[in-house]
Amino acid sequence: MKCPYCNHLESKVIDSRYTEEHTCIRRRRECMKCKERFTTYERLEDLPLMVIKKDGHMELFDRNKLMTGLLKACEKRSVSQEELEQLIADIEQEFRNEMKQEVHSSEIGELVMNRLREIDEVAYVRFASVYRQFKDVEKFRQELERLLEKE
Repeated sequence: MKCPYCNHLESKVIDSRYTEEHTCIRRRRECMKCKERFTTYERLEDLPLMVIKKDGHMELFDRNKLMTGLLKACEKRSVSQEELEQLIADIEQEFRNEMKQEVHSSEIGELVMNRLREIDEVAYVRFASVYRQFKDVEKFRQELERLLEKE
């Protein structure tokens, strides 16, 4: 590891710790030449997850975009941000476990709705109304009836 102070290529690791999320390792290092200390982070390199949109174009999976939609659906509901973070992490992990690099937006939407239904039914209906683009009250009523049938 190159020292940021003197550019020497040799350093020794003084301390290693996992970050809180256990997603990377923080290492304190000391340069073998100038004795200055610096921190490095080691993390697993993820392959990007691409989302295929309805119109066929592709974009990178964006956790923040999904979180924004979920927060709107859960507004004034007793759903914690931690629950939503876990929902997103679980969905993303499911695709990575399947070794998928490209996912249709409809797959993501259906998974989100299925998980959201388990967490909060009102938030589910709100999310579904935007995701399924209900055009009238009849479509909304049909979705509510489907929800009630599953109970």
